[in-house]
Amino acid sequence: MSADFIWNVRVYYEDTDAGGIVYYANYLKFFERARTEWLRALDVNQHTLLEQHDTLFVVKSVNAEYHAPAKLDDELRLTVSIEKFGRASLVFLQEAWCGDQLLNTARVKVGCVDSALRPRAVPAIVADKMRNTSVTTQTD
Repeated sequence: MSADFIWNVRVYYEDTDAGGIVYYANYLKFFERARTEWLRALDVNQHTLLEQHDTLFVVKSVNAEYHAPAKLDDELRLTVSIEKFGRASLVFLQEAWCGDQLLNTARVKVGCVDSALRPRAVPAIVADKMRNTSVTTQTD
């Protein structure tokens, strides 16, 4: 597993359904948090990005594939990798692992927009940090 960023998260009771497994939509929350932590690790503050560059990142599409369930108290390893870097968008490949078991794979297309939600280029200073990313592990 090669990734630009790895973030660990524990499965809590609130993440599970009545059967004790992670509710499918919660993987989207886990992946969102991992991308946010990746930006923090790159020293990209989203409030500053909006205030100084009039820039926001918004999810345009998600394609998720579920391979195996996660359960209460599992420690998940979430990965973030850039699969495609466009002028005003990125496609991330994200995975959720529990030990050596791949649980979920998602491709998340994120657009870069201004505060009026019009497409705009990723600011150069941010694009440079994203392109020069290296493997980092963080824990929730």
